[in-house]
Amino acid sequence: MKPLFTCLFLIILGSQLTFAQNAAQSFTKEEQEIVTLSRDKWQWMADRNVDPLNDLFHEKSMFVHMGGSWGKTREIDVIKSGGIWYKKADVHEVIVNFVDKNTAILLNRITLVAEVGGNEVTTHFMVTEVYVKPEDNWKLGSLTFSRLSAPPPQQ
Repeated sequence: MKPLFTCLFLIILGSQLTFAQNAAQSFTKEEQEIVTLSRDKWQWMADRNVDPLNDLFHEKSMFVHMGGSWGKTREIDVIKSGGIWYKKADVHEVIVNFVDKNTAILLNRITLVAEVGGNEVTTHFMVTEVYVKPEDNWKLGSLTFSRLSAPPPQQ
């Protein structure tokens, strides 16, 4: 896992990341597959539909939130119970980088409306998603929320 995060760090530092608006951005077929998985994931999380999430999340996946980090089982439980209800994720920008043919890193700049502990909150995040393809299907290996201090630029 350490080499994966090292690689992620180097990609982010070594690349000049230019975000295009979702509607205007074009993706390769491979990139679009990852973008679609991410979009579907946000909807499943909003719907608290844990069955497809259970299939999507890798058995060794890790989730990093403002309040802590944990693995797949706890994330599924948190979503199912409504401990965190990801009501709506407005995706403003997205970029996909492939480390190799079996590892993809997706960055989303989002505005997330969520209910946490019975309180509705709206937070701006840069979300890092790492997808791995151990066999025939992509799996989410890591999901990290990094809080941003400013909302996305107005269009």
